[in-house]
Amino acid sequence: MSVSPSPLLRAFVVDDERLAIDRLVRLLEQTGRVTVVGTATDPEVAIGLLQNAGIDVLFLDIQMPVMNGFQLLERMNREFRVIFTTAFDHYALDAFAVNSIDYLLKPIEPERLARALDKLERLSAQPAPDVRHLARELAAQLTVSRRLDRIASRVGERTTLVEVSRITHFFSKDKLTFAVANGREHVIDHTLSELETRLDAKRFVRIHRATIVNTAFVQELDAWVDGGVVVRLKDEKKTELSVARDRVRDLKDRLGI
Repeated sequence: MSVSPSPLLRAFVVDDERLAIDRLVRLLEQTGRVTVVGTATDPEVAIGLLQNAGIDVLFLDIQMPVMNGFQLLERMNREFRVIFTTAFDHYALDAFAVNSIDYLLKPIEPERLARALDKLERLSAQPAPDVRHLARELAAQLTVSRRLDRIASRVGERTTLVEVSRITHFFSKDKLTFAVANGREHVIDHTLSELETRLDAKRFVRIHRATIVNTAFVQELDAWVDGGVVVRLKDEKKTELSVARDRVRDLKDRLGI
């Protein structure tokens, strides 16, 4: 009696480097165990494609511009298994410590990939992990030793140190990043993506591609058009900030509502 072959694992690959994607896709196809159903070099594009994709595993790069792999996972509203790909060993060890499926150090070797697929198949009968919780755990482990308490704002020869706890929000405009404290805007050197990895994730949340808000200063949330929300801050100006539709749920989770 013949035995039917096992169905191929369905994989999606996200990496900001096209050459890295092409190499991993080639390695996966050579195993004869995987079919790659999609790829993306842009994390924002990947989020849209992944929301309804029928996949068994996501191969996800950690270090990407604009949005890293952990931030991508936090934006997802579904669970699936993740194998991280990274050139940085300390990231990989953190990923492994919180029970993601596995990690692959670049350049990825066929033997190491085979072991990761073996592990994936062994765990296939178990529920997929909560990817949002996974992302937050990883981000917390990576940032605890690098958390910002003060931020420097340099203008000419003057450097002003701003206490992070006093900052109501950060925003980017015209290729500059600003920290707002006591109603004053301070130009800082950090990008919003860098800030996300170094701010207290329990207090600061990204509500828009161009905005991070300090939840301690959130006073009101008002519904807006197309499912969006406007945040009103408890500062002197009663500042209003737009919340992107796909980030509303995350903000409400952080606020406990």
